[in-house]
Amino acid sequence: MRGFDYSPFYRATVGFDRMFDLLDNVAGQAPGNGYPPYNIEKAGDNAYRIVMAVAGFAESELSLTQKENELVVTGQTAPNAEAEKQYLYRGIAGRNFERRFQLADHVKVTGAKLANGLLTIELQREIPDEKKARSIEIQADAAKPVLTH
Repeated sequence: MRGFDYSPFYRATVGFDRMFDLLDNVAGQAPGNGYPPYNIEKAGDNAYRIVMAVAGFAESELSLTQKENELVVTGQTAPNAEAEKQYLYRGIAGRNFERRFQLADHVKVTGAKLANGLLTIELQREIPDEKKARSIEIQADAAKPVLTH
């Protein structure tokens, strides 16, 4: 499959190279197996929530790691726990997984909790003051008179 040509967008954008590379990477990834299922919710103006169905996993078997703009959620079942059980039917997957999420700039994980088989990850966008919009004063050249009508 050929990648999308982003060159027309470069005429009207500055500094978005990373975003276009990210879009290429996401488009080129093979579709995952969908396990575990998850929702991504908007919880406010700058707040987000990822809710993952991780039935059968204990808190100690789950791991969250954020490095720069990537969040990695892994689940590793305890090897001895599965060996002791004999299943007649197994409908709850409980297999090991790794799920990666690309986060926008300045999005940080602020908390996570496990309740009723759902792992809820709270995210917050915290834009630094130096990155927020600011007004820039325009000064008239003192050497030239300002004409008023």
